[in-house]
Amino acid sequence: MLELAFIWGIIKLTRLSRCRLANRLVRAIESVNRKSCKTTYAMCGCLNASDKQHREAMMIRLQSGLFIILLLGLAGSPARAEEIWSLDGFKAPESVLFDAKRNVFYVSNIAGDPAGRDGVGYLSKVSPDGKLQAAEWVTGFNAPKGLVMQGDTLFVTDIDRLMAVDVESGQITGTWPAEGAQFLNDPAVDEAGRVFASDMLANRIYVLDNQALSVWLESEDLLHPNGLRVEDGRLLVAGWGRDIQPDFSSKTPGHLIAIDLNTKAISDIGSGEPVGNLDGLESDGAGNWLVTDWVAGALFRIHPDGKVEQLMDLNQGSADLEFLEDKKLAIIPMMMDGKLVAIRLD
Repeated sequence: MLELAFIWGIIKLTRLSRCRLANRLVRAIESVNRKSCKTTYAMCGCLNASDKQHREAMMIRLQSGLFIILLLGLAGSPARAEEIWSLDGFKAPESVLFDAKRNVFYVSNIAGDPAGRDGVGYLSKVSPDGKLQAAEWVTGFNAPKGLVMQGDTLFVTDIDRLMAVDVESGQITGTWPAEGAQFLNDPAVDEAGRVFASDMLANRIYVLDNQALSVWLESEDLLHPNGLRVEDGRLLVAGWGRDIQPDFSSKTPGHLIAIDLNTKAISDIGSGEPVGNLDGLESDGAGNWLVTDWVAGALFRIHPDGKVEQLMDLNQGSADLEFLEDKKLAIIPMMMDGKLVAIRLD
């Protein structure tokens, strides 16, 4: 009964709430101590004591529910996520990146067909507090997607080519065609300065090394790779899943995988259980990763053992996010909604 008294002090339910709890919680415990039941019943004080059988049945249900509450309490409180600001006016925003040196966000806008070579894509600039600084800061792209910085150079994936932008001048300074590429998505840079780029549809990862862009790895086990991140000698990959369907979902949802940068060996993060159609991938600064699910619309935290926490429900199209560790702020492009949302995580 000490556990029950402890729970009672924590939840501080009103008398009416306790009665509803007694009537609604799961019938999970079939054998209970009757004396404990009667004591618990007295604490509730909401049933007619003249009906012994009814009283005892309700006590079993009440104690079952309180036991469940205890288990939930021991599991800890869920992480909280709160929207801080949002900014509309984008055209299919796919990726956002923060430039700490210049205190600005860069945003890629597909604008047209995600696989269309139509020349309508562009990059925008946004202030840290969510104000638009330049709508069409850099133009001349087809369908720009992932972004990564190396020094003063911003690398941008654009369907079947990797492009470089000088952020000081806002000029495109380099273009590397990716032979055989179908849908370049997210780039990442390693300590040696190599730029990796995922090809989601071709199940490939390209690498720009010594000014030459070539296929670095091709495998079905890449799970139609989307978000990339270099960490501790590994290339982490947010997998979209196996067997992409006409509606862009996958027959089997994806999960996080890791690729050894030296051996190219592929391994699962955790058990390899399906998580979702994963898009953006960032560290949360505490040894875990934040990922978005584009199709379902969700923000997840994934732990090194593969444990998954859903932090927030979002609309479909939650794409390649940025995370500001010092502010605990996740910035997420909502591709289908044409906006950015800033979410504070506790």
